[in-house]
Amino acid sequence: MSPTGRALWIVVAWALFGLLASIWRELLPAWWISGAVFVGAAIFDAVAMIRMARLQISRRLPGRFAVGEGADVRLEIRNVGRLPATVEVFDGIPAGAEAEAMPWKGTIAAGGKARVTHEVRIIERGMASFSKVHVRRVSLLGLWLHAYLSGEAEEVKVYPDYEPVLRFALLAMQARQEQMGIVRRSIAGSSRDFHQLREYREGDPLSQIDWKATSRRAMLISREFQEQRNQNIIFLTDTGRRMRAMDGELPQFDHCLNAMLLVSYVALRQGDQVGVQAFGGTNRWLPPVKGSHSMAVLLNHLFDYRTTPEPSDFAAAVERLLARQKRRALVVVMTNLRGEDASELVPALRMLRSKHLVMLASLRERSVENARKKPIEEFGDALRFAAAERYDAERAEVLATLQGFGVLTLDVPAQEFPVALANRYLDIKAAGRL
Repeated sequence: MSPTGRALWIVVAWALFGLLASIWRELLPAWWISGAVFVGAAIFDAVAMIRMARLQISRRLPGRFAVGEGADVRLEIRNVGRLPATVEVFDGIPAGAEAEAMPWKGTIAAGGKARVTHEVRIIERGMASFSKVHVRRVSLLGLWLHAYLSGEAEEVKVYPDYEPVLRFALLAMQARQEQMGIVRRSIAGSSRDFHQLREYREGDPLSQIDWKATSRRAMLISREFQEQRNQNIIFLTDTGRRMRAMDGELPQFDHCLNAMLLVSYVALRQGDQVGVQAFGGTNRWLPPVKGSHSMAVLLNHLFDYRTTPEPSDFAAAVERLLARQKRRALVVVMTNLRGEDASELVPALRMLRSKHLVMLASLRERSVENARKKPIEEFGDALRFAAAERYDAERAEVLATLQGFGVLTLDVPAQEFPVALANRYLDIKAAGRL
């Protein structure tokens, strides 16, 4: 327990009264009596506080949180005692989380209860721990504060912010994918499987007409095709130290994560299978899963991925993937390319290219772009511009080398990465590259 502001002000007032009593001696008896009354009242108030029944608090968490998005948490506070309770309550939110409505202050009647709903915003993915609720109760006479913990500690999963995936889902249902910037292109080739026969429609190519069915029915009949299904996509994602760099409000790895979720949603809807392997200090593997319902499997696998301070070992990652994935797949290697990666990355991807279709998807750093666009006013600006130019030139050289060995490449800024990767996947499907 600790004294309240009221108790401290009474002590100050009693001390000033004692100063006056030292000057006017006739006030000494009153000073002693007032002090005794205050001490007696403080002792009585403390004993009463100790004997009071503690508040019972239960917490109801949402099923899941999305990183950076607010979600409502509900506290139910019960006063099982015979006296009203004036309290201050602060929920045990995870470290780094935000809860603007906390602390809550109020008075709960004897035998009554209060329901407090407040919004919590968690800014890190993974398992978030809510500790017990912090309670400070004011004593009967308002002289003491009793601080204690109530309720139970709980954990909840914090998933990536997959709002772009949900937005794409809504657009897809309305057949308006182009509003998000994802364009589905129809390219002639062997990328489509026969689906069904239907009546000829104006604009159908002559090569699509089924002449045997046309002769039997005495009317033009066209063949309808669909995208090839049951193909594999494997995300080989870098979780090493280079992916920890901040790009905007998110680290680069989170931009990769959003891209994985978007492309996975598109691929699963098309009947393809999606798998994930991490490297760079993390060795986690999710075998390919299939069906729209598998988005939940992917989210549960990816939500607690963490970057590490370890270097990225591309050769070891490729060896592990070749041992795990025997069937031909589109392997998307997601990283932040460096010029010095050539000696290790090129041989590793060439080895992977012998069994799979490989695409290197690299994020361009905003800081490098800014250094190139900033006007040169001082010598330091010139050095920064020259360094950015050299950095880009080295990256371009590595990308050109990979393209020469048949490796597909994608090199775009982090903010454009999810949509660009989805478009490239659709292009690969349409071209029949798998």
